[in-house]
Amino acid sequence: MRRLLENYTRMEQTGDGPVSRGVVLRGRDHGDAESARNLVLERLAAPDLNALVRAESGEDGQGPWLRLWLDQPTTRAWAPGYCTMLLAETVGLHPLDSDTDLEREILVTLLMSPTGLDYPSLDEFESAIHIRRNIVQAARHTTLAFDTNAAERPQDCWAYQEGRGFTLLPEVPLIDALIKTTQPEVSGRLYSFSCYRATEYVTLLGIAQELARSNTELFARLQDLWRQRAIMSEEFHNVFLREQGSLEAPVPPLYYVPGDRVWFRNPDEASADACGFEGSWVVYLGDGLFTNFWKQQQPYTLTRKCVEIYHWRHGLYRDEQGESQIDEVRIAPLIEATLANPDELAQVMARMTRWREPRGVYTEAGGCMDTTREFARWVRPGTSDMPIPRI
Repeated sequence: MRRLLENYTRMEQTGDGPVSRGVVLRGRDHGDAESARNLVLERLAAPDLNALVRAESGEDGQGPWLRLWLDQPTTRAWAPGYCTMLLAETVGLHPLDSDTDLEREILVTLLMSPTGLDYPSLDEFESAIHIRRNIVQAARHTTLAFDTNAAERPQDCWAYQEGRGFTLLPEVPLIDALIKTTQPEVSGRLYSFSCYRATEYVTLLGIAQELARSNTELFARLQDLWRQRAIMSEEFHNVFLREQGSLEAPVPPLYYVPGDRVWFRNPDEASADACGFEGSWVVYLGDGLFTNFWKQQQPYTLTRKCVEIYHWRHGLYRDEQGESQIDEVRIAPLIEATLANPDELAQVMARMTRWREPRGVYTEAGGCMDTTREFARWVRPGTSDMPIPRI
């Protein structure tokens, strides 16, 4: 990670790296940009950032807009090379202990966005911060049993129907059911999930909590729909999420915002054939940590996640049915040995922190780093673009 950070910092200093574009707020005439900035930061409980946040306003074909971004000297000092993973430590935030600090980390990271993020209103920007906070809070309490073949849910909350997935039982609140399903401190047991489905449930919970607060009509539609059928996989992505970055225009490799849904690809073709080991879906928690849905108290650093995925190839075997499987017990000591060997660790990280290759492509050039980030669509009345199907 350090080498990757050094390379990106060098690009930034030579003018080849990304430049902060921050966020654009639309929906009304903001007038004087500086005064509008002060009002926005006051509402977001961050007036102390006034001197560090630049502002400009104007009007285009979509109407008036206000652009806010963290100034470049501060961005370089707090997140060199757009590495936001050390931001909390650098500025003295404690997001694991303080929801206020978590929201501050989210806000600051969004204000230094290198690609720019457009919000239809200040209300939507505030809800976006709330959803990310909700997702992180939910993810911290989530512990599940990894299983790509089995799927379990609390029987007093869900019923399984072929072609419809797990549907919500009558009179059971959606938020309560999601919490009970994912948080063993509430349910008293672990339920079986894949990592992909785990990120869906955690993301859905964060969105549902904000909808229940700020858009009750849309929340009611969501809850009613889930009594008829679940939204899963590609449809889940299309309905609830938007994506930032692409293979052609990647997000800086170490730029993460708390609440991002992130994909780490397994670049080894043979072991990627094992079901559930094509890669790893996680949520960025902030403070340099990613979810470990199977061991809640041991969240991943970027380094440990990369090393674990690298060693999946060394746990590959065929079961009695001839299916590819990964022996995670066998690779556990290999992971620890690599982490303890600086030279070997540097070689592994140099390989794994390359950009991932396109779907279906496996060569020695590819790593596990994705070029995109996923996060929630807009949710407020009048501006929501979340196409929840009507029953």
